[in-house]
Amino acid sequence: MKKICIVTGTRAEYGLLKPVIDRVYHANTMELHLVVTGMHLSPEFGLTYREIEEDGYPIDTKIEMLLSSDTSAGVTKSMGVALLGFANYFDENRPDIVVLLGDRYEALMAATAAMMARIPIAHIHGGETTEGAVDEAIRHSITKMSHLHFTATEAYRNRVIQLGEQPQNVYCVGALGVENVKAVSLLDRKTLEESIGLTFRTPTIMVTYHPVTLENQTAGEQFGNLLKVIGRHKELQVIFTKANADPNGRIVNQMIDDYVEKNHTRCRAYTSLGQLRYLSALQFCNLVMGNSSSGIIEVPSFGIPTIDIGDRQRGRVSAESVIHCENGERDIERALVQAMSQEFRDSIRSMKNPYEGSHTSKQIVEVVEESLERGINLKKKFYDSGNALHA
Repeated sequence: MKKICIVTGTRAEYGLLKPVIDRVYHANTMELHLVVTGMHLSPEFGLTYREIEEDGYPIDTKIEMLLSSDTSAGVTKSMGVALLGFANYFDENRPDIVVLLGDRYEALMAATAAMMARIPIAHIHGGETTEGAVDEAIRHSITKMSHLHFTATEAYRNRVIQLGEQPQNVYCVGALGVENVKAVSLLDRKTLEESIGLTFRTPTIMVTYHPVTLENQTAGEQFGNLLKVIGRHKELQVIFTKANADPNGRIVNQMIDDYVEKNHTRCRAYTSLGQLRYLSALQFCNLVMGNSSSGIIEVPSFGIPTIDIGDRQRGRVSAESVIHCENGERDIERALVQAMSQEFRDSIRSMKNPYEGSHTSKQIVEVVEESLERGINLKKKFYDSGNALHA
């Protein structure tokens, strides 16, 4: 039995990884070792490790890491705590491979510790670009420490190869989030309304906004512009999902709480909807706005517009339903008017989501299993895809 270690640090990441976790858990040749860390273990972010336990997946260990600070220094110190925790875990348990998704600092610390422990890494969602976030550098760093790569589009596969990874180890499989949209049995309207305490009787928008981590102290002003625009559209009902444990995330979350308190008749805020309620809610929303990757990757599968604000997701492959705008008040207002227009909504009816793959989780697990069978060489060779070195 090969020991497959899967690391998760956030509610959103777990939702994406769930089909991979499920396949490993039920495999005859693999043993699931689930490591839970980060926001999952924080009361401030809803203690979402409980959702994993409710789903029936055994948690192998919990690695506490979050300090009570969302400053850059505080996050850096949390990373140090995480590195110590992962170092101890890998030394004691020696999994055959570590599976990581995305670009958060929890994953970077897991990758660093696994690399030093000489444990191969499989990385999901590499090759993407997010010009406004530190995630950009983290994602590419994890790529260089990883041995198997699972990208969401061919453009991203090419970028991972451009980073020097061997083409035969880079697989374009589509996005797990899109697979979830197609595979999950979504809640019906009445059940969802009872679960979240909100009725979908008027036009409803979903708002998720995170700090732009490569900018200095801009979260309050930029999110304030978004709130001003929403404030002028009293006809809209608003569902807020709160920011991650990023620097200045608490500023955004406090602004959400204050706004919802003043506009409680048409607004609701949730620390964590969870994957099922979040995806179910998208069925009944008119659009999504903010700067979350979900607006780029999953939301187009529901055929509704996304307003992507600012630079946090700049550089990602986008569907025709995604409207990119700057973070100024007038820019957001124009984007909202465009997204709500019947002309725009008609224009995106037959679009295809560029992140859609085929049996994404099945492909990932099969490649991991086959690679472990034949053995993974930890000594990576840099693949030179051009003649730049000889120019």
